Amino acid sequence: MAVSGSTGTPSSAASGTLVLVIGPSGVGKSVVLRKLKKLHPEFVFPRSATTRQRRSGEGDDLYRFVTDGVFDQLVSQAKVLEWATVHGGARYGTLEEEIVPPMTQGKTVVREVDIQGFHSIRNHLLFSGAHPRFPLRSVFILPESREQLIERIRKRSPISEEELTRRIASMDKELADASLCTARVVNREGKLDETVREVEEVIDERV
Repeated sequence: MAVSGSTGTPSSAASGTLVLVIGPSGVGKSVVLRKLKKLHPEFVFPRSATTRQRRSGEGDDLYRFVTDGVFDQLVSQAKVLEWATVHGGARYGTLEEEIVPPMTQGKTVVREVDIQGFHSIRNHLLFSGAHPRFPLRSVFILPESREQLIERIRKRSPISEEELTRRIASMDKELADASLCTARVVNREGKLDETVREVEEVIDERV
């Protein structure tokens, strides 16, 4: 079963819920989200805004491609709930317009974020304070062990020892914040369906 915490906000019958999925690189978040997408077409999986170039054959289902100038404008107008610069210098952000409208319609919105994005959103005025406008739940996907996750990182692609050290440090920092989430779910090897069921329980729980 998922291990629950105490950071969930009271849900409201008048609004949907934002569910953040967090976890270190290599833990299997993307696989879990793909399974949830297939099982729950009623959930909303919002697009990210990004300044990176569109790849050949890439549509608009996962990303809203914008220029640096437009991204700057979105940030200055507080239309981005959180954003970060990632590999290659491109920026990615969570758009308010992809989150708020479906929640006002009572829908469940499921969003993968990194730990910095989690902190930004949980402290946003829409989701914080004594009476937040919308309920927020968060699920931290955990590996079976720290050693297992390090081995997964090694196997994903050849990397230098320096890069491995950097990723392990980042992983340890993220794992230290797992207790801040509403619940923690261990993604056990070969037990994807069980992991997804536990995530579904967190999403469906009313606190």
